Amino acid sequence: MPLGSAFPHPGQPDAPLPQRVLLVENSRAYTSMLREAIEQRVELPVSVASSLAEARALLDAQDDWFLVLTGMVLADGDRDQILDFFNARNLSTIVVSGVYDEELRKRALQQQIIDYVLKSTPDSIDYLVWLVQRLERNRRISALVVDDQLSSRSFISSLLAVQGYRVASVADGNSALRTVEADPSIRLCIVDQEMPTMDGIELTRRLRQLRARDRMAVIGVSGSTDASLIPRFLKSGANDFLRKPFSREEFFCRVSQNVEQLELIGTLQDLATRDFLTGLPNRRSFLEQSERLLAQSKSDDITVSILDIDHFKHVNDSYGHEAGDQALRAMAQTLLAHTRPGDYSGRFGGEEFCMLVHGLDAEAAHQHLEALRKAVEAMCIDISGRPLKITISIGACRRSVEFSTLHKLLGEADRHLYLAKAGGRNQVRGFDPE
Repeated sequence: MPLGSAFPHPGQPDAPLPQRVLLVENSRAYTSMLREAIEQRVELPVSVASSLAEARALLDAQDDWFLVLTGMVLADGDRDQILDFFNARNLSTIVVSGVYDEELRKRALQQQIIDYVLKSTPDSIDYLVWLVQRLERNRRISALVVDDQLSSRSFISSLLAVQGYRVASVADGNSALRTVEADPSIRLCIVDQEMPTMDGIELTRRLRQLRARDRMAVIGVSGSTDASLIPRFLKSGANDFLRKPFSREEFFCRVSQNVEQLELIGTLQDLATRDFLTGLPNRRSFLEQSERLLAQSKSDDITVSILDIDHFKHVNDSYGHEAGDQALRAMAQTLLAHTRPGDYSGRFGGEEFCMLVHGLDAEAAHQHLEALRKAVEAMCIDISGRPLKITISIGACRRSVEFSTLHKLLGEADRHLYLAKAGGRNQVRGFDPE
C-alpha cells in the first residue's frame, strides 16, 4: 500500500491506517535489535523474513502493511530482484545496506524507495526508528503544494506522498488561500515563487494572515538565482526555502525538520495549557478561553459550572491513589464527551472540574448538566477486578447583570456547589428560583 493519499472530504472519517512493518534481513542479531526498538518505541507490530520467499508468504497472509525495511543480501534474490519485488507490489520501502554503493543508492532513490540507510553506522538503529516514527506520523498530516507548472507541482506532490503525507495541489495563490481557509488540517504548504497574479512571497504573506507559524509550516521554492529571495520569503513568514533543483534527500530532511518543529511547539503548548493527568485544559487555559468568550459574546445564555467528585478522599483511602487517578481520567473522558463544540471544559485542580456552556437557555443548560451528572453516576470503573462507582456534585451560575464577570460567575457557581454538597451530594444546584 503506497504512502500518501488525497485529502479526505471535510468531516469524512479517516479509514483505519495500515499498521504492520515488514523487516526483511538475513542478520539475526541486527534484525532482533531493530525489531525490538521499533515495537517498543513506535508501538507498531513487526514481522520478520530472511528471504523473498518468506516475505512473499507474509505479504500474502496479511493486507495491512504500512512499511517494508529490506536488506540487499538475501539467499533467493540479488539487489535488483529485491528492489523489483517490492516496487512491483507498490509497497513503501526503506533500503538498509551493509555497505555504501552509490550506484545502488541512486537506483533505489529513482524507484521511489523512501530512503537508503547504512546499517554499519553507529546510530543506524536510532535513525531507522526515527524514520519509521516520522513516516507513521506523516500519515495524519495534510500538505498543500502551490505551483502553476503541472510538472513541478506533480513532482513535489509525489515526493510528499512517498513520505506519507496526505497531499493536495493547486495552481495559483487564490486557490491556495481558499483551500487553507477551508481545511484546518493543513500543516505544511510548499509555495513556488514564480506564479502569475500572485507570486509566492505575496501568497506567503497572506497565508500567515490565515495561519500562524506555530500551526502551519510554509516552505518557499524557486529556481531563480536571485539572492534576495531567501530573506524576502523568510521575512514574509516562510519557515524555510529550497532552491530548485533539489535532491529528494534534501527535500525530505528540510520538510521533516520543519514538521518536527511544529510538533515540538505543539508539545510545549500542550504542557503549558493541558492537565498532565487527564489531558483536559488546565485551570489557566480554561480561564483564558472563558474570559475571551465572555468578552466576545453579549448573550446571557452562558452557564458556568464547577463539578466536584463526591467523597474523593474515600476513593483514595479505600482503593489507592492509582485508583483515584483512574477515576479522575474516567471523569475527564465523560466531561469531554459532554462538552459541545464551542463549549469549554477543564480541570480546576484536585477532584474539581469546570465547564462553560453557551447558547442554551436555563432549562436546556440544567438538562445538559443533569445528563452529565447521570452519565458519571452510570460509570463503572474497573480497579483490578473491583468495581468503582463515583458521583459528582455540580454548582452552576448563569450570566446576568449581577453575575457578568467570570470571577463573579465562578464565585456563585462555587456557592451553589457548596449547597449541592450540603444538600446530600450527587445533584445539580444553581437553577433554583432562590
